[in-house]
Amino acid sequence: MKSTVSKFAAAVAVAGLFSAPAFAQTASDQLAEYRQMLADGNPAELYEMEGEELWVKPMGPKNATLETCDLGLGPGVVEGAAAQLPKYFADTDKVQDLESRLMTCMETIQGIPSAEVIKEGFGKGVRKPMEAIVAYVVGQSKGVPINVPANHPKEKEMVALGEQLFFLEGGPFDFSCASCHAVDGQRIRMQDLPNLTEPKGAAAGWGNWPAYRVSNGTFWTMQRRLNDCYRQQRAPHPIFASDATIALSMFMANKASGAGEMNTPGLKR
Repeated sequence: MKSTVSKFAAAVAVAGLFSAPAFAQTASDQLAEYRQMLADGNPAELYEMEGEELWVKPMGPKNATLETCDLGLGPGVVEGAAAQLPKYFADTDKVQDLESRLMTCMETIQGIPSAEVIKEGFGKGVRKPMEAIVAYVVGQSKGVPINVPANHPKEKEMVALGEQLFFLEGGPFDFSCASCHAVDGQRIRMQDLPNLTEPKGAAAGWGNWPAYRVSNGTFWTMQRRLNDCYRQQRAPHPIFASDATIALSMFMANKASGAGEMNTPGLKR
C-alpha cells in the first residue's frame, strides 16, 4: 500500500489551491482535484485491513469468530452483502442495516450483548472494532450495484417510515433531512449535497457511505453519519441502530436501488 502520510502531504499542498487567486478553477474543480489526490491512498484502507482481521478473530465470551455471520447472502458471505442492505431478516423478524445485523451476529455468535454496543460512543469500547468490520464489509461491495428493492411488507413499512422522518421538521430551527437533501445543486461551504429524493442523487449519497472523514481524521459508519445529521439539526441524537436510523437508511437505499453502485468506503471532506 502506498504511504498514507505522503497522500496527506499531497492533499495539504492541493488545499492551498483553494486560496490561490491565480488559478481559474472553480471551487468544485479544486475540491474534485483535492479528493482525487487523497483517494489514491484512502485511509479507510487501514480500517478495512483491521476489519478483515477482526472478522476471523475469536472474540467475546464465546471466543468465536464472525465467519458464520449471515449478512443476507448466507453464512459467512461478505462479498456483495452491503449492496443489498438494509433488508428483512426472518431470524430477528426485523429490517436491519449493516451495523444492527453485525450487532445481532456479535450477540448470538460471540456472546457480546447488543446493549453493550448501544451504550458505547462512536469509536469507543466494543463499537470501535465493529466500525472496522463495517469498513471491511462495505469494501467487499465496491462496484456492486445497489440492490434494495423493498419487497417484504416490513421493508415497505420501513421505506414509508424513513420517508416520513426524512421530511419531518424538528429541533429549534425546524430543520429536516430534506432541508439539505431535497433539491438539486445545493451546497454547504464546498460540500455538494446530493438530492436524496431522486434515484441518481440517492445513489451518489448512499453509495459513498460509510466513508473516511478527512476533517475528523476517522472512519464514519452510516449510523454515525445519521447521528451527526441530527446533531446539525440541533435535534436529539437517535439511539444507535434504532428503527428511526434504519428506516432512514432503508428510504435512501431503496431510492438508490438500481440507480448506481457502491463506492465504499468513500472519502469525504
